[in-house]
Amino acid sequence: MMNMFNNIIQNISGFIKLSVNNILRINIMGNNIEDIYNYLKISNSIATSGQPTKEQFSAIQQAGYQLVVNLALPESTNALPDEKQIVEAEGMQYVHIPVVWEKPTIENVNEFFSVMEANTDKKVFVHCAANMRVSAFIYLYHRLHESISEEEAKKDLQKIWVPNENWQKFMNQVIENYR
Repeated sequence: MMNMFNNIIQNISGFIKLSVNNILRINIMGNNIEDIYNYLKISNSIATSGQPTKEQFSAIQQAGYQLVVNLALPESTNALPDEKQIVEAEGMQYVHIPVVWEKPTIENVNEFFSVMEANTDKKVFVHCAANMRVSAFIYLYHRLHESISEEEAKKDLQKIWVPNENWQKFMNQVIENYR
């Protein structure tokens, strides 16, 4: 219970910092990859996070990532309207799969799985607004495409959040759909 409380406080704190950073254009986040809101290194080839700042995309590129996948909506809090251009200017590829927070779809997750499967030879950085959509999609990818146990896959998911009822229902639906 205390761990979940600490995650909530950390998420709120990070969100406030990111908002202040973007509204006032004052860099209080830092530009290292570890400074990105809700950053989580999943493996040597996959990392996830909430919305990076413009400057943090340089750190992503310097860490060797070749593909950035964005699951946030263009109008999400702190979204960068020119993110595609920023990412491509850093020499990385960019894929945008806009996932509506309140209504993720099987089509969204299938597109995500296709992108991940087509790029297993690349370092992939996946983000959304807060790393919640992403952590759920990575959980599903691990379970359904990499045959990782539920217990093991939940470890990374729960470092970011415990899915709400809507997202838990969606994740169960995806798993049932793949059986």
